[in-house]
Amino acid sequence: MSEETVETRGDERHELIVGDTNHDGKADLWASDTDGDGKPDLFQFDTDGDGKVDITMVDADQDGTPETVVDGDGGHAPTV
Repeated sequence: MSEETVETRGDERHELIVGDTNHDGKADLWASDTDGDGKPDLFQFDTDGDGKVDITMVDADQDGTPETVVDGDGGHAPTV
């Protein structure tokens, strides 16, 4: 878990995509909608396979370019 909490578009968390990119049977990619509009704005990645988020990105204006990138879960640990 990151000590830094990043601001997202909202307080909700709807997992739109949960992926297993390295096929080890564990989730390592999360794309989430935090404001209920159905579009992802919170993206998280487990890059070393330990089951914990290593990188968090927030695309607050949903233009395809993240405004915030931090190490860890940014205070938004996935539920899956």
